[in-house]
Amino acid sequence: MMRRFGLALALLAAMPLAARAEIDELRIPVGAGGIGFLPLLVMEKQKLVEKHALAAGLDKLKVSWISFGGPSVVNDALLSGSSHFAPAGPPAFLTMWGRTRGAQKVMGAAAMTSMPMYLNTNQDRIKTLEDIRDGDKMAVTAVKVSIPAIIMQMYARDKFGPKEYDRFDRYTVSMTHPDGVIALLSKRLEVNLHFTSPPFHQRELKDPAIRNIMNSDQVMGGATTFTMLYTTTRFHDENPKTYGAVMAALREALAFIKREPRAATRIFLEAGDGRGWTEDEIAAVIESPDVVFTTAPQNVMKYATFMHEVGTLKIRPSSWKDLFFPNAHDQDGT
Repeated sequence: MMRRFGLALALLAAMPLAARAEIDELRIPVGAGGIGFLPLLVMEKQKLVEKHALAAGLDKLKVSWISFGGPSVVNDALLSGSSHFAPAGPPAFLTMWGRTRGAQKVMGAAAMTSMPMYLNTNQDRIKTLEDIRDGDKMAVTAVKVSIPAIIMQMYARDKFGPKEYDRFDRYTVSMTHPDGVIALLSKRLEVNLHFTSPPFHQRELKDPAIRNIMNSDQVMGGATTFTMLYTTTRFHDENPKTYGAVMAALREALAFIKREPRAATRIFLEAGDGRGWTEDEIAAVIESPDVVFTTAPQNVMKYATFMHEVGTLKIRPSSWKDLFFPNAHDQDGT
């Protein structure tokens, strides 16, 4: 009897994960706002995950879209199990990838967009980063781990040497993109710089007192992934149909945005991210050659190499494919 009991336990442990029941409710944050997260808004509006889940035999999957989005917040939510995916930029993802090698093993699922970020100021005296002084404050979505934080560290390393890579960190404060716009335009708050993304960048430049002093592509030497999706290996392995439905939904959303930019624009405006904008203005941003909707990672390894060199990423991946699940390996990534 004991032998039969032991054999039953061994068989149970050996059952493939795919044979176990998948989750009943999928939770995904909608991101920090802006054009970079438009694919998620399309997926939500058109119920694309539900569509592909049904095709995979998951007729009872509930999809919940969570309204929070800064890099640090979505990372915490992913680790705590409050969400099943995290949408953010490569630096926030790489931070999670490096910290979870022995446990949850966070991996990239797919890129969503590539586009520049822009550093704007309301101060005439600030022409370059070197003009920033004590008392200046720069709004970024997350200190240390956001794209702007790493971009400025790269800039400081190149200008002042490796020991000075964190030279500008002390001037940054965490703030959502909309709050950063309000702070910069008010000229009454201590924030006098904002490192932001489309369309918040364009909104700020409507004010003649606001000037752009740099963008991320200038530092990176070309286009880079701006937003991407990532999740834990456990979720990926235990929920293959749900994971596949999300990836299929993302691909369909990206194709829809490229095919029907005007319809995608209306989804963006309806979601609330486009308050104060006309349809023509947002459509122009979406159709800009600088804004690319793609699942292919771009320049992610450049972030990883730099973060490893300065010690914020302890393990250096040998290739971008070390960072992503195999479903992404057919992409022309860098």
